[in-house]
Amino acid sequence: MTSKEQKLIFLNVIFATSLVIANVLAGKLVAFSDNFVVPAAVVVYAVTFLITDIVHEEYGKKQAKQTILFGFAAQIFASIMIYLGYLLPVAPFAQESQAAYEELLGQNARFVLASAAAYLTSQFVDVYIFATIKKITRNRFKWLRNNLSTATSQFFDTSIFITIAFIGTVPNIWMMIVSQYVIKLAIAVIDTPLFYLFTRKHRREQAQQEEHQQSA
Repeated sequence: MTSKEQKLIFLNVIFATSLVIANVLAGKLVAFSDNFVVPAAVVVYAVTFLITDIVHEEYGKKQAKQTILFGFAAQIFASIMIYLGYLLPVAPFAQESQAAYEELLGQNARFVLASAAAYLTSQFVDVYIFATIKKITRNRFKWLRNNLSTATSQFFDTSIFITIAFIGTVPNIWMMIVSQYVIKLAIAVIDTPLFYLFTRKHRREQAQQEEHQQSA
């Protein structure tokens, strides 16, 4: 197995793990102020868009889509296993642990639907915009396709998830959407150096190939 293949496996593992953790954390709301309320999953979920862009840049559009589908399968599998764990009979002396289990992991149907709809829509939007910008700019301006694709897809993700999951249950859903989106935009800007770091070798190889073609 080559180092590039090992890297792809690693990225897929981190991607799927981040999704599962994000679903666990999604039910907790974090308040930085009275009007700045976001789900606790906002940071870890933002990592998935960075990984999608890295996979797209290094391995192509087709592989990025496959990573998204692998992640979706991981989400479904985790949800099924968590639900089966809920159905198993609890020990008589551990009733409190069942209540804690339900509170932490017992996501209702709205959360599951919100997560699936937001995930599939936003991730495929990210891949489409990334590929489009890459083609238009002829592989230049990596920062542009990384940030613009993430910023757009995160808007879809935030709007869809929060609307389905929290409408009617939080006092100001629009402020919640704006708050989460602002944080995701900040993370997108911060992770740009990481995008360059994880794709630097690919860029050197691409430049060498272009130089070789021009000299041929």
